[in-house]
Amino acid sequence: MERGTLRIFLGAAPGVGKTYEMLEEAHRLLRRGEDVVVAFALHHGRSETRALLAGLDVIPPRLLPYRGTEFEEMDLDAVLARAPGIALVDEYAHSNIPGSRHPKRWQDVDALLDAGIDVLSTVNIQHLASLGDVVSAITDVHQSETVPDDVVRRADQIHLVDISPELLRQRLGDGKIYAAEKIDAALSNYFRLGNLTALRELALLWLADRVDEGLSKYRAENGIDVSWPARERIVVGLTGGPEGDVLIRRGARILNRVNGGDLLAVHVRAADGVASESPQALESQRHLIKDLGGSYHIVTGEDPAGALLNFARSVNATQIVVGISRQKRIAALLGNLLGGGVGTRVVRDSGDIDVHMVSHPLGGRGTRPSRQRDLGRVRVAVGFVLAIVLPTLLQFLLLALNPEQNIATAMLVQLSGSVAVALVGGLWPAILAALWSSLLVNYFSTPPVGNLTISDPQNFLALLVFVGVSAAVAVVVDLSARRSKEAARARAEATTLGDLTRGAARSEDTVQALLEQALGVFQVRGAALFSLAGSHSDDSGAGSGGDCGAGSGVGQWRLQASAGELSPPSPEDRGDAAEGDNVEEIDAATRLVLSGRILPASDRRLLGAFGVHLAAQLERQQLVASRREMLRLAEGNTMRTSILRAVSHDLRTPLAGIKLAVGGLRLDDVEYSKDEEQELLATIEECSDRLDALVGNLLDMSRITSDAVNPLLRPVRWYEVIPEAVRAVPEGRVRVDLPANMPEIDADPGMLERVIANIAENAAKYAPESDIVLVGAAGGLSPATLDGRPAGELRIIDHGRGVPAEKVVEMFRPFQRLDDAPQTTGIGLGLAVAKGFTDAMGGSLTAEATPGGGLTMVIRLPLSTGVPFESHRGQTPLAQHASPVQQAALGQQAALARRRHAMPRTSGPDAG
Repeated sequence: MERGTLRIFLGAAPGVGKTYEMLEEAHRLLRRGEDVVVAFALHHGRSETRALLAGLDVIPPRLLPYRGTEFEEMDLDAVLARAPGIALVDEYAHSNIPGSRHPKRWQDVDALLDAGIDVLSTVNIQHLASLGDVVSAITDVHQSETVPDDVVRRADQIHLVDISPELLRQRLGDGKIYAAEKIDAALSNYFRLGNLTALRELALLWLADRVDEGLSKYRAENGIDVSWPARERIVVGLTGGPEGDVLIRRGARILNRVNGGDLLAVHVRAADGVASESPQALESQRHLIKDLGGSYHIVTGEDPAGALLNFARSVNATQIVVGISRQKRIAALLGNLLGGGVGTRVVRDSGDIDVHMVSHPLGGRGTRPSRQRDLGRVRVAVGFVLAIVLPTLLQFLLLALNPEQNIATAMLVQLSGSVAVALVGGLWPAILAALWSSLLVNYFSTPPVGNLTISDPQNFLALLVFVGVSAAVAVVVDLSARRSKEAARARAEATTLGDLTRGAARSEDTVQALLEQALGVFQVRGAALFSLAGSHSDDSGAGSGGDCGAGSGVGQWRLQASAGELSPPSPEDRGDAAEGDNVEEIDAATRLVLSGRILPASDRRLLGAFGVHLAAQLERQQLVASRREMLRLAEGNTMRTSILRAVSHDLRTPLAGIKLAVGGLRLDDVEYSKDEEQELLATIEECSDRLDALVGNLLDMSRITSDAVNPLLRPVRWYEVIPEAVRAVPEGRVRVDLPANMPEIDADPGMLERVIANIAENAAKYAPESDIVLVGAAGGLSPATLDGRPAGELRIIDHGRGVPAEKVVEMFRPFQRLDDAPQTTGIGLGLAVAKGFTDAMGGSLTAEATPGGGLTMVIRLPLSTGVPFESHRGQTPLAQHASPVQQAALGQQAALARRRHAMPRTSGPDAG
């Protein structure tokens, strides 16, 4: 069965008339005698649309229940059973109610098409999947129902239903789209003039691309090579040289003179893979064309001009931009005699495509290395020596083995000598060998023998053929040898580039590793990466290194990273550098410098590839640094949000209690008993203590997150800080079991007191039925350790419900409460502050499950070395940042703590 055809009516916004035109088309088809049914159509309460449904065969919708409500859906089975010639299906992107055969209506349409039924359907531009985010950004309305672009593009016909935004707003104001109560809201939101204009442009551009695809398909099917200038499309030819930037910008300026169009940059790579293009120049030009809104392409071909023209015709280009260097007259004359350069051949064969030839002083593909330098001076010198010596030796051999001096034998033997010379020294030594061999053959083998006179014209012709064949064989052998060497070099370059690519894909390459790899690849003794001060590379932190040159202002080269035994000079000091430095420009502000030997021209391409990878690595490091900064800012925002939440609720709760109690005491018309007054005063004191603890934790957390915690360490014994630390825990719930011989630890007494207090109060809060036990380790045979050093250990044990293992890490994060406990129990900073202070003192705070149920918090701090850390007049860090009044209060608390330490204790070790 032949598949049906799909025709879609595309609109820029609701109300443009898609369903109306679809129904009008149905009436037209009906008048032609077609079998047309309305499978599903919505009139949305619009009288004009409802009137068009009259006279059409409408298949009743199917009612499906969903969440207590019945919804109308297309009855797919009824439509298939009816088997009409044409079916009308409204809202192509609609999501079906659960219980339907397919989740999407476009899948129902596919079922109708498979059954051989032609379908007319409607869709709005905002429902295309590729444009969903764009439409949401324009209208601030998220589109939940979308259809893949590829599904819509497969339609046989797409008809754009287009009206101006002003007319659409007028229709909306006349009540032809929405009910009267929705008009004002719609005009002020989705149907704003700017929104409708942007949606209309999106629809036109999307459809223009669809039309362009259809045009390309038609031209390909009919073999049409002539460009049809339906759309301005400019192709810029790139050779891989530095002139590419000039050509791309010229093409962009030409395109800016017209409204709309495409800019395409194409680099034609030689089919033999041997070219002198600069990888970093091509990479820079690729970024430039992307920044200008164009696209970058690479094609391969033996003939650059032919490949460029073929690409231009394949994309239906209207203009081509190519460069032409300002050559010397002799070079230009030779080029014309040989058929012209690339630009000349493009102009000659372009046909109806306009060609812009842009002159520039820069070279194109560059000059390939000379043959002598390519083979090496030593090898060429050996070749010239062999060109003189080898034919002479072969002639002596002929005199000994061939006394008759047969001219044919002499020519074959000397020809083999020319081939050998070509294999060793290349073309020119082989030409010399051929000429010298011809003289020897003439003198020793051509009658009359013993002089250079030739009596027989046939012998003269034979000698000329000998010289020509020798030269031709030498050229072929030379070319074969060079291609073999170039292939070997290409394999080595491909292997190196493959290693670079794999390292980049695995994110293993670093700037330092790339520089060390360059040492081995290029056989140099030093490699360094420099960047201009103030540039993005300088800020990326590519590696360790110091300043280069005096001063640090913009314009000074800075060393980012280096490798090897030699320290390459900076680019600005290169004038005084020793011979053997190679400078590769990665970008305007970054240079790669290699020292130890001058690189041959054949290695420049691979050096450029290293430069491109280094630039990519620097960019990656910059992105990683930016990501870290964004994460830091996000964490800061989260912290600020949490603090604001704490301030807005948790701090207001004790303040409300204080205000309520104070307000009650100030009432003149109410008399309170002594007990009632004491209860109100106790409430004030309790809320004040709670408020003080909350503010203290907030300030401490702020100091921890800003790295402003500077503990003043000194020898401390656990029992010096425990009594004051557990003062806020209800009496009778704490049991202290400290061995009498517990050694001193290095700690800040104020911080350690806060750590123990937060842990003990947290245990009392979440284990209300359990005693809290503080157990110390005396040392003995198995003392606690901290990073390999002996440490003192205090365990705070409760027998509550404990904490699941997967939540132990979260427990130490700020603003965390167990099982999202209500905010009246605190703001979730106690353990975070405790861990932050412990880490600041060089210790550790961990959590373990208590055997039998509960949680054990383990505090480990380094054992004291006996040398106190000098403090500011004995003040704790809390006192250093306090006001004079607060310092006085802290002093009173310290004195009270000392008096309490001197009192007899009912639990714990002797003061001894």
